[in-house]
Amino acid sequence: MAITQAMCTSFKVQLLQGQHDFTNSTGDTFKIALYTSSATLSAATTAYTTSNEVTGTGYSAGGNTLTNVTPTSSGTTAYVDFADTTWSSATITARGALIYNSSDSNKAVAVLDFGSDKTATAGDFTIQFPTADASNAILRIA
Repeated sequence: MAITQAMCTSFKVQLLQGQHDFTNSTGDTFKIALYTSSATLSAATTAYTTSNEVTGTGYSAGGNTLTNVTPTSSGTTAYVDFADTTWSSATITARGALIYNSSDSNKAVAVLDFGSDKTATAGDFTIQFPTADASNAILRIA
């Protein structure tokens, strides 16, 4: 089993089909779910799954709803970012995450690989997204 960080291939196709709306206040709802090291997630992932999803205190299946930042561009790169998200008072261990569109059949957007197991014990488990710019934003189209 492995988690490989990637923008999901199905998501790229769906963007060209106009299936995802990242408009800040009126667009689709995007969520982030956490997974154990037993999960298999990669560019080939097409939808949210409960298989090997994290369980534990302070975590509910399906994960957290993300607050997105309105898409923008810099130079020739368009990008969108999300506000950091936290599971409070959590006791969980996660190896990676899946961002998905819960408004559209839970379609996969991107897989995040944490590089190693990350743990919270009766504390906050926070996903800190990178700087929202053309070089670092979590979702970029160059």
